[in-house]
Amino acid sequence: MVVANRARPQKTAMIIAQRIVADMKDQSLTAGDKLPSERIMLDEYNVGRGTLREALRYLELQGALTLKPGPGGGPVVASPDSTHLAANLMLLLQFAQAPYRVIMEARSAFEPVMATLAADRMDDDAVARLADSVTTMRDNIEDRVIFLEANKGFHDIIAWSSGNALFGHLVDAILGMLDGTVLGIDYPAHRRSAILEAHERVYRALSARDSAQAGEAMRDHILEYVRYAEVKYPDLLTQEVSWSQVMG
Repeated sequence: MVVANRARPQKTAMIIAQRIVADMKDQSLTAGDKLPSERIMLDEYNVGRGTLREALRYLELQGALTLKPGPGGGPVVASPDSTHLAANLMLLLQFAQAPYRVIMEARSAFEPVMATLAADRMDDDAVARLADSVTTMRDNIEDRVIFLEANKGFHDIIAWSSGNALFGHLVDAILGMLDGTVLGIDYPAHRRSAILEAHERVYRALSARDSAQAGEAMRDHILEYVRYAEVKYPDLLTQEVSWSQVMG
């Protein structure tokens, strides 16, 4: 006998939250625009005050709006960012007891694709910002903090330059875990030099709009990083991803 897969019915508050977002889109509301008053929304959505407030609170937690208190306050449209994706993603990984290695494996899979796409799609401004990132790393190779921040920025620029918003948000979400420093992976001077050389190769391919070379250079770069971590920090690769490490 085939048993139907019964989906759990959605809570009313979630349905109302979805309707509010749909109305925001239909009305072309953008960040800073006010939503109707509570009284109007209660009539419009035909729900109780508790349900409406739960829906609004959910949207606030997702970064879709802010709730301003006091006279003249109320719900105001916001612009969600990748912080909310990061929180949910890392919480899921922690409950799955996923080790840090999963981040490395994901990077090995999607970063070469991002670089390949970026070679064809990135604009001149992105190429210039990528060049600035490489220059910052070169000029601050002895300053570990500045160097590693520029390193993250390099990968973030490429992610968004791929023209694929999912890649952009995904990299933004895992940016805090990208290099493993939150777990204790360190990058001494010789390793920073190797990273700089790898970034220069990727940059040259991207600035030349050579998609095949860009993908290959990024693949080599990530594999070098994986090999380094496997040799120097094998125990950290099995350490479980922690929500508090990323969101703290």
